[in-house]
Amino acid sequence: MLPNLIRIGLLLISWSTLFFIPKKTLKTYTPVAIFASILLVIESILAVPFKWWTVKGGLLHKFFNDFSFIFGPFFVGTILFFRFTFRKFWLYAITNLLMDLFLAFPVSWLSQKLNVFKLVNFKPKHIFYTAIIYAIVIYGFQNFITRSKIRR
Repeated sequence: MLPNLIRIGLLLISWSTLFFIPKKTLKTYTPVAIFASILLVIESILAVPFKWWTVKGGLLHKFFNDFSFIFGPFFVGTILFFRFTFRKFWLYAITNLLMDLFLAFPVSWLSQKLNVFKLVNFKPKHIFYTAIIYAIVIYGFQNFITRSKIRR
C-alpha cells in the first residue's frame, strides 16, 4: 500500500508544480524532457532482461513504478532544471551532480527500505553514472534544439 501512495504522490506533487511555470518555459523545455524520458523508458525496458532492479508484484507493478518516476519527478524535474540552469553549464553540471548523488544514494536506499523497488544487478553507483551520462546527453540535445531554432 505504501509504495502505491508514494507512486501517486510522486505524480501529483510533480505535476502540480507545472502550474507555476510560464507556458513559454514549458514549450521551450518539454522536448528535452520528452527526450530524457524516452532514454529512461529504454533503460527501464532493458532492466527486465538484465535484472537491474525488481518491483514486488511483477511487470505491471514495475510499469507503474517506472511510469510514476519517469513521467512524474523526472519529467517535471528536467523542465525545472533547464529553466533555472540552461546556458549556465557549470551551474547545470554542479546542480545535476548533487541531485544525481542524492538520487543514487539516499533516495535509492530509502526507496528500497520502503519496498518501492529492489536493486539487483544495478547498484547505486550505476544509477549515479547513468544519470551523469543522461545529463550530458540531454544538455547537448537542448543545445542542438536551441541552435536549430536560432538558425531559422
